[in-house]
Amino acid sequence: MEDRRALLVVVEDHVLQRRRTVELIEQDPRLQLLSAHETLDDFFATQRQPDADRPDLVLLDLMVDRGPSVDPQAVARMVDEGILVLVFSAMASAPLLRAVLHTGVAGVVGKRDSEEDLLVAIHTALRHATWMSPEAAEIIAGDRARPRFSGQEERALILYASGLTLDAVAAELGVARETAKTYLERVKAKYAASGRIARTKTELRSEAARDQLID
Repeated sequence: MEDRRALLVVVEDHVLQRRRTVELIEQDPRLQLLSAHETLDDFFATQRQPDADRPDLVLLDLMVDRGPSVDPQAVARMVDEGILVLVFSAMASAPLLRAVLHTGVAGVVGKRDSEEDLLVAIHTALRHATWMSPEAAEIIAGDRARPRFSGQEERALILYASGLTLDAVAAELGVARETAKTYLERVKAKYAASGRIARTKTELRSEAARDQLID
């Protein structure tokens, strides 16, 4: 890293957030933006090109508003290939965050953290040290008492409890209606197994709010 600027990739589906992150990287003389993408699949597509440069670090948002969340196995493949991955998260899904952390990512920086914290996190990761946002640490520690949902189950719960219809949830997740229904049935079963009743949409909203998944 001392002989050249570190090559960074930004994966973030929110346009304004992506643009500001790119600006911060371009203002740092020690960093060089390789590319910026809306989704991880978009980044993977560029990496399949024969002349593609490999980044030193990928700054990765886990949740995509219109589509499935990031697959932890895809993150694990990047880590195995020697690419540093720094999660840039709004902390909306503790199970997904925990699953990604198990892949060996370089750390987590929160979207409510300061811009200075973001840059410090990037440089910490580039030194092969770990950065963990205090917010992420608190969420992971406090999540132990909650039912253990998969990333898709929790995403379905958040969308449904926020007021979307079952059809709309399926569309947002990019799955069939029956698949979305299955996710929600699993959520209800897991709540029931932990002694919490969540059979109706109102009850699901109440339990999701209790777990700080929605406001």
